[in-house]
Amino acid sequence: MTDTEGLFLHYSAISDVGRIRKDNQDSGYAGPWLLTVCDGVGGAVRGDLASATAVQALRKLDARPSDDLLGQVAGAIHRANDRISELIDEDPALNGTSTTASVLLFDGTKVAVGHLGDSRAYLMRDGELRQLTHDHTFVQSLIDEGRITEEQSRTHPHRNLILKAVDGIRHEEPDLFEVPVQVGDRLFVCSDGACGVLTDDRMADILRTGSPDYAAVEIVRASLEAGSSDNVTCVVAEVVASLPDPPLQPLLVGAAAELPRTLTGDGSTKSRGARGHQSGDTGELDAVPASPDPVEPVDPEAARYAPRPPARFTWLKRLLATAVVLGLAWIALAFAWSWSQSQFYVGVEDGKVTIFRGLNAQIPGVDVAHPYEVSDIDLDNLSEIDADTLTGGIEATDLEDARATVENYADRQDVPDE
Repeated sequence: MTDTEGLFLHYSAISDVGRIRKDNQDSGYAGPWLLTVCDGVGGAVRGDLASATAVQALRKLDARPSDDLLGQVAGAIHRANDRISELIDEDPALNGTSTTASVLLFDGTKVAVGHLGDSRAYLMRDGELRQLTHDHTFVQSLIDEGRITEEQSRTHPHRNLILKAVDGIRHEEPDLFEVPVQVGDRLFVCSDGACGVLTDDRMADILRTGSPDYAAVEIVRASLEAGSSDNVTCVVAEVVASLPDPPLQPLLVGAAAELPRTLTGDGSTKSRGARGHQSGDTGELDAVPASPDPVEPVDPEAARYAPRPPARFTWLKRLLATAVVLGLAWIALAFAWSWSQSQFYVGVEDGKVTIFRGLNAQIPGVDVAHPYEVSDIDLDNLSEIDADTLTGGIEATDLEDARATVENYADRQDVPDE
């Protein structure tokens, strides 16, 4: 077994808006300890803002982690969710914005994986590619049930429907697990703009060749040539035995990078903090032509995630829901009160044996019983045992049963001679 103590990551990251979309909804980050890709929902609710916000929160993980890797990953995803929730509170028009999140936190011997949505993380070991994450999608549920194949899922009409995401509302629990690594392993994280069009075999062919820089660019290039209509974001890292020389700088790509990443034809890059790439540069691909009044089909990203609360009249729905709950509680209380008033027991009131209507119970601040019939039997005329029994209350099945109990005690009283 290879000694994995003190291993390092040689990493690269790239995000491309693609050939169809005008803005990039993806965000990605690669650093010495952290690899992550977030894919935001498109449309008017600013998926780019969701993914960028999530990555900005997650990138704080990029430091030597503590022993509790899974706890750190879960906490960072929850903080990203809380930050998106704050943005929605500040601007209700953002209600409905969401993002996927695939997070790999490295500690030198293993990676902790946190996952929500349909971005994916893979492990390449000894030339074999293995998918680490499990898609939270409608079509994945069909695959799991054996109703469709992986190939059929790529063209399924509901392939864009995601069941879990970071949305600031539902606070979904991410999938969390750890994977040990060894020298030579390659870690690959991508948005569905890549894995949604490329087969595992095609991605594996690319990941087996060249540096992480080369592999990341080639996968983006292959995705676009395969007809991807989405943004494409790829993060590739190789596990190495020594610190890369020169040391690598963290890479922030996509919507989170403030400026779009633009690659030139000679393999250099204009984006902040990025390194040069070998041949296969996406800069060789034709740019999306500008059009003053483009006619576009309905963007599937606009309906990407499972049904979520509408942006308008949220306060009214909450008010109605509260009213319904209060109404049901009132009905339950009214029913309980009506039932209690059909109950009777025999007790003592002002020294007299008395039939009470209601429950023989004490509830602070609530009168659950009241005197119904007061007899002429004095408690002092009864034995000590009878007096104690009556003071504690004697349950009755109904009013007639209570009256029979009173008559019984009337016969047992010891009336003093006049």
